[in-house]
Amino acid sequence: MTSRKIVIVDDEETIRKTFSLILSQQYRVSLAKDAAEALARFKGAGIDLMIIDYRLPDMTGVDLVSALRKNGYRGDVILISAFSDMIEPDILSRLSISHFFAKPLDLNALSRSIDYLLSLRDQAEKRI
Repeated sequence: MTSRKIVIVDDEETIRKTFSLILSQQYRVSLAKDAAEALARFKGAGIDLMIIDYRLPDMTGVDLVSALRKNGYRGDVILISAFSDMIEPDILSRLSISHFFAKPLDLNALSRSIDYLLSLRDQAEKRI
């Protein structure tokens, strides 16, 4: 297991648990059921990657990413959604959202994306 920290923000318990089971074998995984919990618990917590659902009970995933960026979070973000038609590509770019996946998720592709993003982070840190 690496010291990389991943946070999953999704209101669906089954999604959170599935991600936790899969990812906790390699990474430190924390879970949040909504945006308020994510903002309260993970402010400045050394998070490397966040996987955020677009539709949360208290705000959209895009609004959460915007709030996180305003609070100084510079890590990677993967946005997931069952409502891909609601996602505007320019917003993804403006908020530096690394990748977008539509539900139902291809867990192999998501896993490759996570590994890729965190390996880029490892390479960047080695250069510093």
